[in-house]
Amino acid sequence: MENEATAALIVIPKLEKLSDAAEEGREGEGERIELKSLRLCLKFLCVEDQSKLWTSCLSWSVFFLLTVVNPIVSHFLLLCADCDQEHQRPYDSVVQLSLSLCAIISFLCLSYWSRKYGFRKFLFLDKLDDESPRIRRGYQQELKRSMGLLCTFVLPCFAVESAYRIWWYVTGAFEIPYVENMYLSDTIICILQLASWVYRISIFILVCILYRLICHLQILRLEEFADFFQTESEVGSILKEHLRIRRNLRIISHRFRRFILSSLLLVTASQLMSLFVTTRSSTTNNIYEAGELTLCSINLVIGLFICLRSATKITHRAQAITSLAAKWHVCATINSSYDPNIADGDTPTSHQVSDPSCGHVHPINIGWVLDEDGDDKEEDDDDENSNISNMVPIFAHTISFQKRQALVTYLENNKAGMTVFGFMMDRTWLHTIFGVELALLLWLLNKTIGNL
Repeated sequence: MENEATAALIVIPKLEKLSDAAEEGREGEGERIELKSLRLCLKFLCVEDQSKLWTSCLSWSVFFLLTVVNPIVSHFLLLCADCDQEHQRPYDSVVQLSLSLCAIISFLCLSYWSRKYGFRKFLFLDKLDDESPRIRRGYQQELKRSMGLLCTFVLPCFAVESAYRIWWYVTGAFEIPYVENMYLSDTIICILQLASWVYRISIFILVCILYRLICHLQILRLEEFADFFQTESEVGSILKEHLRIRRNLRIISHRFRRFILSSLLLVTASQLMSLFVTTRSSTTNNIYEAGELTLCSINLVIGLFICLRSATKITHRAQAITSLAAKWHVCATINSSYDPNIADGDTPTSHQVSDPSCGHVHPINIGWVLDEDGDDKEEDDDDENSNISNMVPIFAHTISFQKRQALVTYLENNKAGMTVFGFMMDRTWLHTIFGVELALLLWLLNKTIGNL
């Protein structure tokens, strides 16, 4: 009986290790599957691998054909100046120029990142094994969601563009210029135009979603970093983790700063040019003439908003750490002031921390500080899963007063966040820029769809 019991005790840890290994294997398999879907998307856009000569030539050839040659040829070949009012294209030059410039910036950035870093290193997947299981699972889920988000933005707009193109060619078949066979010529040109449109929109939205994905990884790290204030941690470990997060945010900001600034300038310029051409007294705007221009503007503004919201969200989370540390310091100081066994400024021994008879050494209930029970509490839309500024409990005797004060002072003077050439991308950025872009877009919608 003793031998059987001993054997059972030996088998149980082995089974636990096997189950843990199986779980890790499933996590690794899930990561490979999601990365495979991302690589499939990159291969579709011909930007996945440019390390070899023939793949690089193929990538640049497809890019040049769909971004430069096709828009120019289709614009001048299908001017259709003699067509009726519904089949004229007075705003096609603004549409093609806006889409092509955004696609050029996106392709150049993706090509540079692919050659210099590789997409595993670029997406921080090479260092994902060093993170906790919670961060790995959250990042894998967000990676899966990102590919679905790309389809959510691109496919409906592509369906609308396809319906418009098919209608344009079917109803104006005898007015649109063609080469030899009318039906074959129109079919080939329509397919090339749709391929060019979905390629340019997809590559721009993809870069914006990749930026959002990388920002989400840092948000997961910040949420885990907030747990340091719930456990008995040392200042050195807290400072080391905060420095690592700040370094990652600087790396991301440096990699994406040119793309974000260029996209902001191009989208704003495109909106202003669209308003300029639609507000001329000689134009008569309707859904047939300006529908494609409106669809283009909506896609560009959505892509820009994805980047701005991701940047401001992570900046808000990073700066909320300072507020959390300050509340933690205040509550710990208040609690220690009522402890007769510990002098102010001293760090208690392990016996004092674990012994309930040493005074108020248990986690503090600070609901009265955070007003968690108030009837008028409002939830922040940016704090989807957990609000790191309202985390309880907070340990009172984790660190001495001087160390806590030094940590809070450091966090106040070293605020982390996403930047663009040194300018912090906070909510002021988001409210200002999005307000301007939304005003321009609504004005354009009023000039086009509002005339129906």
